[in-house]
Amino acid sequence: MRFGDKIIEKNRTKILLLSSSLLVDRVFLYTNLIETLKQSGDVTIWATSAGSDQNSSVWSKTDVKVEKFPEILSFREFPYNFLRRLNEFVWDYRFPLPSRTSMRRHVRNKQQELIIRSLKLPARILAMLRLENFVENKVEKYLLGFPRSEEAEARLRELKPDVIVTTGPFQFEQPAIFAAAKKLGIPTLAYIPSWDNITTKNRMLFKYDGYIVWSEQIKKELREVYPHTEKQPVYIVGAPQYDIFKQNRFYQSREEFCRQQNLNPELPIIVYAIGSPNFLKEHHGAIDLAERVVRGELGKVQMLVRPHPIHDNAELHDFFDKFAPHVRLQQTPNAGKKLTERSQDKEQIAEWVNTFRHADVVVNLSSTVTIDAAIFDHPVVNLDFDPQPGQAQQELIKDINHKWNHFQPIAESGGVWLVNNTDEMVGAVKNYLKNPSLHHAKRQWIINYVCGYLDGKCGERMANAIRDFSALIYAESNAKEKVELNYKIATQF
Repeated sequence: MRFGDKIIEKNRTKILLLSSSLLVDRVFLYTNLIETLKQSGDVTIWATSAGSDQNSSVWSKTDVKVEKFPEILSFREFPYNFLRRLNEFVWDYRFPLPSRTSMRRHVRNKQQELIIRSLKLPARILAMLRLENFVENKVEKYLLGFPRSEEAEARLRELKPDVIVTTGPFQFEQPAIFAAAKKLGIPTLAYIPSWDNITTKNRMLFKYDGYIVWSEQIKKELREVYPHTEKQPVYIVGAPQYDIFKQNRFYQSREEFCRQQNLNPELPIIVYAIGSPNFLKEHHGAIDLAERVVRGELGKVQMLVRPHPIHDNAELHDFFDKFAPHVRLQQTPNAGKKLTERSQDKEQIAEWVNTFRHADVVVNLSSTVTIDAAIFDHPVVNLDFDPQPGQAQQELIKDINHKWNHFQPIAESGGVWLVNNTDEMVGAVKNYLKNPSLHHAKRQWIINYVCGYLDGKCGERMANAIRDFSALIYAESNAKEKVELNYKIATQF
């Protein structure tokens, strides 16, 4: 294996895994990914959550080396971030995606500074000239020259990994590790950690040596949005985080779960799952439904409000405490911590699993929890309206459900009940409580479409993808060395 200009003897592969999100920590901690990888390689993890004392007990049970994430610097605004935005605009105009076009129209145009918006004119011209690949290659080369983490480079020189697996190619931290790895000639495999990333996030900064995705659909989107990946290996492994849903060790009886959540096991449970408060003000819909539950409009039921585990900062107590005992709010010990420092212990994982396992109906607004509920074959009510007073984001929400690349097929699949107001929301919940098998077949279609595999073996499949990628890189390196050696021999005579 080549490391810079040095040839490394092949024995056990050294694999470095990166994580900067609790959603990926779940995969590392609670699936068979690590155990399977250890059979053929030596594994090291760099995780942003590993630096927190509160998470030390979580990571201590992992039988591999787990280290704090290196210190990362931000790009300077000018010219680096300007070039990034220019590149994104060029691709948006050259190959407009409904998701990004909608987001730009409803959100980003209102938030971006004038100087950033001024880049749109040259971007349009470059797109008309079909120079998107030229621009991206130049911008990538320029960004790679900015040293965002001297610590990462030093630690990579010491560790000498054969392969790095980045699980956050769209995030702030991990592309900095890629830049250091690129400088040292270390191959990097990028895992796309969610089904919406390719069509909703800003463009990946760099071109990786291979990719891991959930499904055929995501592979198709990757090839279309990032044409250079036609020449790169792309591995389909399923959604490893949902392996956890297949593990009986996390299952609780309904009685035990309800006791922990202060619920009545004899009454139906309506779970209202709230997304990121930075995007939409969904809690207004939960408040409205809570008021109706208390008034008895849905009969003898109870409601459990689940905040987003990444964004919960315990700010919802003032809204929902007054509705007890009919309505309960889940709490997280992560409240107040930096997003990248959050992780989940086994108790929190069990709460996540059993929340959707014991839900009778799940209500949400175009969230991945639709998949969580569908895996347990529980009905999903999906808001097709803005629940906040004034409905400032009404058009955006309509776009999410009916135009956005990742969610439009789900919203219009017939596997969720779209509702246009709170009265319809109440009616849909009541109908699902009476007939929970309604739309069963379409829910099965949803999980197959999004997840690809759902056999509890996606972590193993991901480990095998990493192993196969390592073997591919090693074979290519060997072949190159043989060509170079034969050339040197030939030129000596």
